[in-house]
Amino acid sequence: MKYRFKPTQGFWESFSQLSPSQKDSTRRAWKIFKENPFDPRLRSHKIHRLSARYGRTIYAAEIEADLRVVFYVDRDTVVTVDIGSHDLYRG
Repeated sequence: MKYRFKPTQGFWESFSQLSPSQKDSTRRAWKIFKENPFDPRLRSHKIHRLSARYGRTIYAAEIEADLRVVFYVDRDTVVTVDIGSHDLYRG
């Protein structure tokens, strides 16, 4: 199943602040993400704190060692909320 993507404004704002190499890594990861946002290579996992706060299941997927994309799934659409380091959801 292919997923559609719906990036939020917050995602684009954070993406624009990434280094060129991080942007390239993100684009490569999208190829995997489009097919399956839960592919084991992405190490997608539920973020319990954010899920409880927003009343929906929120996930993070690993793009690089310290680069994560935060998202949720709405049927066949992956809504990307933000991108950045672990600081996005830890603390």
